[in-house]
Amino acid sequence: MSSTAPLPDHEVTYRKARDLILFGELAPGQAVTIQGMVDLLGTGTTPAREAIRRLTAEGALRASDNRRLMVPELTIEQLQELTYARTGIEPQIARLAAVAMEPQDIDKLEEIDEKVNTALKDGDIRSYLRYNHVFHWTLYAHSEAEILMATAAAHWLRVGPSLRVLVKRGDSSPLPDMHEVAIAALRDGDYEAVGEAIHSDILQGHSNIAQGLSDEAED
Repeated sequence: MSSTAPLPDHEVTYRKARDLILFGELAPGQAVTIQGMVDLLGTGTTPAREAIRRLTAEGALRASDNRRLMVPELTIEQLQELTYARTGIEPQIARLAAVAMEPQDIDKLEEIDEKVNTALKDGDIRSYLRYNHVFHWTLYAHSEAEILMATAAAHWLRVGPSLRVLVKRGDSSPLPDMHEVAIAALRDGDYEAVGEAIHSDILQGHSNIAQGLSDEAED
């Protein structure tokens, strides 16, 4: 009987550090140090340094003017690039995934979306970021499109933390729930509509981020 080998320490530390960024523990503009990462994750200096190196190479961290590493704050221009990239890739991943999904898989997706909605209602930024990510990647995993998913994952590291603005603006933005639209399309077997729903979901999120960036610029 085969067993799955445990991940090495440096990979475990990298994934935990990545999740700190994706799920709002480290916010855009926040400084990151090796010792800070050691303290947050309870890991050693070497794995923390390697995690920071990888995240910097992936664009999830960058050096500020004073050479301190930080979670980057998106510019409007970068957001536009990410919009082009995400809307070009993720809807196709969703279409591929839709073909392979069974009714029980759709049920699971609906349960996750309920947690997304609860987090939005409660103003829980960290839970929203986590469950929104889980929703998309639970869907995308059924595509088995490894190359496309790896590219999409890099985009999420850049834009994911800024999706926190959706929670802050949730009450003032009564937009259609595109997750629900995607789920309905999955149940109807309308694969093209699934892709269109994800496309619209991305545009909605990025529109809110753009408005948040604009509001910050005016303050």
